[in-house]
Amino acid sequence: MTTLIVEKEPEAKRVECTEEHLIVHLVDGRTLLVPLEWYPRLLYGTPEERAHHELHGGGYAIHWPDLDEDIGVEGLVAGRRSGESARSFERWKQEMQQRRKDPTPRPWGKPLSSSLEGED
Repeated sequence: MTTLIVEKEPEAKRVECTEEHLIVHLVDGRTLLVPLEWYPRLLYGTPEERAHHELHGGGYAIHWPDLDEDIGVEGLVAGRRSGESARSFERWKQEMQQRRKDPTPRPWGKPLSSSLEGED
Protein backbone atom coordinates (compact mmCIF):
# COMPACT_ATOMS: atom_id res chain seq x y z
CA MET A 1 0.00 0.00 0.00
CA THR A 2 1.32 3.42 -0.94
CA THR A 3 1.05 6.29 1.50
CA LEU A 4 0.97 9.89 0.37
CA ILE A 5 3.05 12.19 2.55
CA VAL A 6 2.60 15.88 1.93
CA GLU A 7 4.75 18.61 3.43
CA LYS A 8 1.87 21.08 3.34
CA GLU A 9 -1.78 20.31 2.71
CA PRO A 10 -2.82 21.49 -0.75
CA GLU A 11 -5.24 24.41 -0.88
CA ALA A 12 -7.67 25.31 -3.65
CA LYS A 13 -7.96 28.92 -4.72
CA ARG A 14 -10.37 28.51 -7.67
CA VAL A 15 -12.68 25.75 -8.90
CA GLU A 16 -14.31 25.20 -12.29
CA CYS A 17 -16.45 22.44 -13.76
CA THR A 18 -16.88 21.61 -17.42
CA GLU A 19 -19.22 18.95 -18.79
CA GLU A 20 -16.43 16.38 -18.34
CA HIS A 21 -13.93 17.69 -15.77
CA LEU A 22 -13.47 19.18 -12.35
CA ILE A 23 -10.65 21.73 -12.54
CA VAL A 24 -9.06 22.86 -9.30
CA HIS A 25 -6.45 25.61 -9.28
CA LEU A 26 -4.21 25.30 -6.23
CA VAL A 27 -2.57 28.09 -4.25
CA ASP A 28 0.89 26.67 -5.10
CA GLY A 29 0.32 27.12 -8.86
CA ARG A 30 -0.67 23.56 -9.79
CA THR A 31 -3.92 22.79 -11.58
CA LEU A 32 -5.75 19.50 -11.12
CA LEU A 33 -7.92 18.13 -13.92
CA VAL A 34 -10.16 15.34 -12.67
CA PRO A 35 -12.84 13.44 -14.62
CA LEU A 36 -16.35 14.19 -13.35
CA GLU A 37 -17.00 10.43 -13.60
CA TRP A 38 -14.99 10.15 -10.38
CA TYR A 39 -17.70 12.16 -8.59
CA PRO A 40 -21.16 11.08 -9.80
CA ARG A 41 -23.01 13.83 -7.95
CA LEU A 42 -21.03 16.41 -9.90
CA LEU A 43 -21.42 14.47 -13.13
CA TYR A 44 -25.21 14.35 -12.77
CA GLY A 45 -25.52 17.90 -11.50
CA THR A 46 -26.60 20.74 -13.76
CA PRO A 47 -24.01 23.33 -14.84
CA GLU A 48 -25.64 25.79 -12.41
CA GLU A 49 -25.41 23.32 -9.51
CA ARG A 50 -21.76 22.57 -10.30
CA ALA A 51 -20.95 26.29 -10.52
CA HIS A 52 -22.36 26.93 -7.04
CA HIS A 53 -19.55 25.82 -4.75
CA GLU A 54 -17.76 27.05 -1.65
CA LEU A 55 -14.19 26.65 -0.46
CA HIS A 56 -14.01 25.47 3.15
CA GLY A 57 -11.17 25.44 5.64
CA GLY A 58 -9.05 27.95 3.75
CA GLY A 59 -9.31 25.93 0.54
CA TYR A 60 -8.74 22.45 1.99
CA ALA A 61 -12.19 21.27 0.88
CA ILE A 62 -14.80 22.11 -1.75
CA HIS A 63 -18.52 22.01 -0.96
CA TRP A 64 -21.41 22.02 -3.44
CA PRO A 65 -24.48 22.86 -1.32
CA ASP A 66 -26.99 22.21 -4.12
CA LEU A 67 -25.56 18.72 -4.70
CA ASP A 68 -24.71 17.82 -1.09
CA GLU A 69 -21.15 17.02 -2.21
CA ASP A 70 -17.90 17.61 -0.33
CA ILE A 71 -14.47 16.84 -1.73
CA GLY A 72 -11.18 17.25 0.11
CA VAL A 73 -8.39 18.76 -1.96
CA GLU A 74 -5.83 16.38 -0.48
CA GLY A 75 -7.96 13.47 -1.75
CA LEU A 76 -8.00 15.00 -5.23
CA VAL A 77 -4.21 15.29 -5.20
CA ALA A 78 -3.96 11.66 -4.04
CA GLY A 79 -6.28 10.51 -6.85
CA ARG A 80 -9.15 9.36 -4.62
CA ARG A 81 -12.52 8.85 -6.30
CA SER A 82 -15.90 9.12 -4.65
CA GLY A 83 -16.53 6.32 -2.20
CA GLU A 84 -20.31 6.58 -2.50
CA SER A 85 -22.12 3.31 -3.13
CA ALA A 86 -24.48 2.80 -6.05
CA ARG A 87 -27.40 2.41 -3.64
CA SER A 88 -26.64 5.71 -1.91
CA PHE A 89 -26.21 7.45 -5.24
CA GLU A 90 -29.57 6.17 -6.49
CA ARG A 91 -31.29 7.46 -3.32
CA TRP A 92 -29.60 10.83 -3.83
CA LYS A 93 -30.73 10.89 -7.46
CA GLN A 94 -34.34 10.26 -6.45
CA GLU A 95 -34.18 13.05 -3.87
CA MET A 96 -32.73 15.44 -6.44
CA GLN A 97 -35.44 14.60 -8.98
CA GLN A 98 -38.08 15.48 -6.39
CA ARG A 99 -36.43 18.85 -5.65
CA ARG A 100 -36.06 19.89 -9.29
CA LYS A 101 -38.80 21.34 -11.47
CA ASP A 102 -37.69 19.15 -14.38
CA PRO A 103 -37.17 15.65 -12.94
CA THR A 104 -35.13 14.40 -15.89
CA PRO A 105 -32.67 17.15 -16.88
CA ARG A 106 -29.60 16.34 -18.84
CA PRO A 107 -27.34 14.50 -17.88
CA TRP A 108 -29.56 12.21 -15.77
CA GLY A 109 -29.53 9.61 -18.55
CA LYS A 110 -25.77 8.96 -18.33
CA PRO A 111 -24.97 5.44 -17.15
CA LEU A 112 -23.23 4.90 -13.84
CA SER A 113 -19.51 4.39 -13.95
CA SER A 114 -18.49 0.76 -13.48
CA SER A 115 -16.76 1.85 -10.26
CA LEU A 116 -20.20 2.31 -8.65
CA GLU A 117 -22.10 -0.58 -10.21
CA GLY A 118 -22.87 -3.45 -7.90
CA GLU A 119 -21.80 -1.67 -4.71
CA ASP A 120 -24.13 -1.35 -1.73
